[in-house]
This record gives sequence, structure tokens and C-alpha cells, in this order.
Amino acid sequence: MTKVMFDRRSIPDGVTQEDWPARGGWPIRKTQWPRPVNGAKGSILFQTGRGDMIEKYLESCDHWWRNGWSVTAFDWRGQGGSGRFLDNRRIGHVDDFAIWTRDLADFVQGWKASQPGPHIVMGHSMGGHLVLRTLLEGTISVDAAVLLSPMLGFETSLVPVGWVAALVAVAAKIAPERLAWGSNERPSLPNTSRQKFLTHDSERYADEVWWQTERPDLVLGPPSLKWLAEAYRSTLWTAEPGRLESLDCPMLVVGTDGDRLVSPVAIRRFAARIPGARLKMFDKSAAHELLREIDPVRDEALGIIDDFLASVAAPR
Repeated sequence: MTKVMFDRRSIPDGVTQEDWPARGGWPIRKTQWPRPVNGAKGSILFQTGRGDMIEKYLESCDHWWRNGWSVTAFDWRGQGGSGRFLDNRRIGHVDDFAIWTRDLADFVQGWKASQPGPHIVMGHSMGGHLVLRTLLEGTISVDAAVLLSPMLGFETSLVPVGWVAALVAVAAKIAPERLAWGSNERPSLPNTSRQKFLTHDSERYADEVWWQTERPDLVLGPPSLKWLAEAYRSTLWTAEPGRLESLDCPMLVVGTDGDRLVSPVAIRRFAARIPGARLKMFDKSAAHELLREIDPVRDEALGIIDDFLASVAAPR
């Protein structure tokens, strides 16, 4: 893969950011790369994970743009540069994941009308879950989808996931806006390194910290109990018998057995049930954020995605 010098700490020239008015006039921050000079191979809508901001993925979006794709992204309602749900902007809250799937469905309708096909939707982590759920709801139709370290389930050790989900749901009814845990990306001991859950690349991790310092308004902290309850409810809904088997959309699923935020077991199980889905699992040396991992891992992940995109864009 040819290396391109890229400044991960600035918005590239020609990339625009503006508010898209979602239902109720809610401000959703949209990021749009310019149309490739020689015409686009197609269009990619890239969606981040819980607590993310698109600034973390400028490098990868620029890669696809340089490869001839029109690239678009928006920050989920309640995080990044979009309007927040609570007065305390640091709490990652939502009342129902259906809020996000409605936003995605509404956005895709306008995006498909304004951007050239084929149309590919990509989602990382929670974004991957929401892309999959919206496809299952039948409210979007796209030419292909890519799920990156998708949030399809959580490791609950020997405790049945249904039991954990029920306990979290009870807690969320009592204190919905209370933080599910105090800090970090998951429950962890004090002073546990956040980076080790995300990436082995110290420089890319430092880029995120830089953006958080420069743009503190983009920062989101741990999730609320209500978010956690809805995450369990939504992942269990997507796993119901017959649901995944009904999908009719070319799909690439990329995960890692080294993931400590979402369940690698669930990723394998889901991919096996989706008709025709391609699956690539990295070994335990790779962490959750594959597109922000060390170069050998990131380059391999991008290569797999590029091959899939080429197959989708090939003349038929």
C-alpha cells in the first residue's frame, strides 16, 4: 500500500462540516469530502462508534477519497459535534436506539439522492450495530455494508446475557441518566490504560487526545445506564431467530479476537448467520480500533475493505 503523508490533526482542504437538520430540527454535524476530480467510483457513508468523533477517522476517510470514492459521515445525535441529549454533555445517553436508526434512515434517503452509486454504508463498533439494525428494520437499502469491530454483543463470562440485560434494565429504570461506570471505555480498575482497549498505536491514540484538548466540546464520557440497557436490548433484538438470515445485502464483517470492548464470539456468530457475509477476524494482537491500529494491522484491514469495495463497484 502506497503511503500518503496525512496530517491527522487538521481537517483536509476541501472537506466541509455543517449541520444537517434531523427530525425535530436536531443539529447533526455532517462531514463531506469533495467529489473526486475524475468522477467517483461510488459513495461511502462512514459512521463512528459510541463516543467517537469523525476527526478520529479522517485518515481512513481520506484514503477512500484518494481511491476515488465520494465520502460522507455524520456524528450520531448526542455525541461529537451533534446536539447532546443531556445538560451534562459528558454523559453518553440515549432513550432508545431507534432514535439513531431513524436518523440514519432519514440521512441515507437524501445521501443516496445526492451522491453517485453504488452506495456503501460502513459502521465501526456501535456504528456497525446501528448500520446492521437499520438494514434489519428495512428502512434503508444500500448496495453493500461494512461492519468494523461491530457491537453485536458483550462478554458476560458465565452469566447468561439475558440475566445481565434484565438487571441493567432494572437499574436503568431507577436511574436512567446515571453513569454505567465511572471512567474509561468499559468497567475497569483505577488507572487502567484506556489506550490498551483501543489501539497499540501510541501516535494515533495521541491524535485523539489532541483533538479532545483542542475541541473539548466534542468529548463524550462513559455511557448512562439507559444507554447500556438499550445496547443490550438492541443486540438481543438483532440476534432473534430468523432475523439475520433474512438479510439481502452484500456485507463485509471485520473484527478482532483481541477485542475487549465488544464480543468477538458474537461477531463470529452473527457473520455465520448473514447470507453471503465475508468475515475477517484478526488475532489477539489487534485491538478494537482496527483503522487506528499500528500500520501492519491497519494496512491489512484497509486492503480487505478495498478489495470488497472493488468487487461492489465492478461492472455487472
